[in-house]
Amino acid sequence: MNDHDWLRLACDLAWLCPPSPAAFSVGAVVVAADGREISRGYSRETDPHVHAEESALAKLAPGDPGLRGATVYSSLEPCSVRRSRPLPCSRLIIGSGASRVVLAWREPLLFVDCHGAEDLEAAGLTVVEIPELAEAAKEPNAHLLAGGRAC
Repeated sequence: MNDHDWLRLACDLAWLCPPSPAAFSVGAVVVAADGREISRGYSRETDPHVHAEESALAKLAPGDPGLRGATVYSSLEPCSVRRSRPLPCSRLIIGSGASRVVLAWREPLLFVDCHGAEDLEAAGLTVVEIPELAEAAKEPNAHLLAGGRAC
C-alpha cells in the first residue's frame, strides 16, 4: 500500500469513533519502515478522552523496534495541546521513534489552536499532507463543522 491508501484507511477508522460534541473523530494507523501495519486506533476507542494516535501507539510496547522509522497516518493533524492528558499526540509521536507523519486535514480553530505539524517538523520528523483526503477526514466530523463554526 502507498501513503494515499494508508491514509484512506485512517480516514475510514474515524467512522468507528463514538460521536462527541467536543472532540474530533480521528483514525490513525502506524506502519513500520518495512511497510507492515503494526497498530491502528481511533478516537475514544478505549475511553472518552483517548485520541487516535495515542490509542494506536499505546498498543505497542515502548521501544518496539517497529516504531523506529515508522510512519503515523492520521486523518487529522496530531494535537499539540491536550486538556485531558499530560502529553499531546505530537509529543507522543516524537517520543515514539516514528520518523514520518502523513495527515489528511489540518485541525481547524474550533477547540484549540493546534500546531502539531509544526512541532513534528521542528523535532525533525517529515510531515506530509494529502489534502485530497481532507473531505474524507471531515465527513465523520460534519456535526462539528455545521454552521460554519470551524475556521
